[in-house]
Amino acid sequence: MLKLYKFFWDCGRMGEIDGLFVADDKTVAETIGKELYFGEVLGKHSEIYGTLKKKDLTIISEDQEKINWLVDTLQGYSISGRNPLDFY
Repeated sequence: MLKLYKFFWDCGRMGEIDGLFVADDKTVAETIGKELYFGEVLGKHSEIYGTLKKKDLTIISEDQEKINWLVDTLQGYSISGRNPLDFY
């Protein structure tokens, strides 16, 4: 089942990384506990990386009709910001 997730990392004084994305339960469960590498997304020499934790994700919606509409309309699973599943 697909869900709409919100991702958020506070990177201290360098800034924040966030995003909205759609994924299924299995894919998210497989990525929890894995190391993510975002590179220099917050500027030169920022080198953002870390372990994805369950608390970094919030389920926004489980409404399949709305989620399917979002995916069809935006033609993809990354809605806005950074999708942490793309950086594993």
